[in-house]
Amino acid sequence: MSEYGAFGEKIMYGKKTVGVIRSTVLVDEEGKVFKHWKRVQKAADHPAKVLEVIQKDMKK
Repeated sequence: MSEYGAFGEKIMYGKKTVGVIRSTVLVDEEGKVFKHWKRVQKAADHPAKVLEVIQKDMKK
């Protein structure tokens, strides 16, 4: 997880802590990082954004 930046230092309620960082890494068929969302703010809306990138940008 740390290779993709999904685990590390973050600020939670004003305090520094170490833990899981809500992020998304989109990896292509060759194992290369296609897109990385380092911070996911609205988890409920995020899947639609990822799907849009898959459908539009990865098909090129």
